[in-house]
Amino acid sequence: MKIFSKRYTVKIPVNIEVFYCDKRQIMLINGPFGRKILKLQIEIEMSKENNLIKVLNSSFKKSSNKDKKTIKSLRGTTVALIKQTFLEVSSTICKKLNLVGVGYKVFPIETELGNLIHLKLGYSHSLYFKVSQTVNVQCYKADKLFISGHNLQNVAQTAALIRSCKVPEPYKGKGISYSNEIIKLKEGKKV
Repeated sequence: MKIFSKRYTVKIPVNIEVFYCDKRQIMLINGPFGRKILKLQIEIEMSKENNLIKVLNSSFKKSSNKDKKTIKSLRGTTVALIKQTFLEVSSTICKKLNLVGVGYKVFPIETELGNLIHLKLGYSHSLYFKVSQTVNVQCYKADKLFISGHNLQNVAQTAALIRSCKVPEPYKGKGISYSNEIIKLKEGKKV
């Protein structure tokens, strides 16, 4: 039973090639910044004339009525993974972190073992954070940090780990925050 709706349809961008192997349930996505392989759990249908990928309502293995809810959630997950992979192979993902607070600074350090980030966050000691090879970290000012790469999960994970060193506090907003993050400040005690 092949049922699809507009919600489960993904348009293939112009600069991306998609190859699909039905026997192995693998999709190869090739773009200007590399290639990625997706292992699928749900059947898809590709139409070359419209450049569309339709995620179908059936899985590769036989399913009972109990599994229909799981299949529905897998359809949405598959669509999201395909869109995310298109984004990863066609552009560079970037996260910007701001350090808010007096004396809060960040310094990049290059060593033989890898790249490090030296963080001064108002503690009695300095913090050092090791950056993986898949992520590029740049520091143009002492209070701004740019994290970029071609893997969304690695970039987001690195940004979240650096942010967790000093999460913004709710009274003055001091700490490490994303550039698009809005911090609702609380009112302090009144005397």
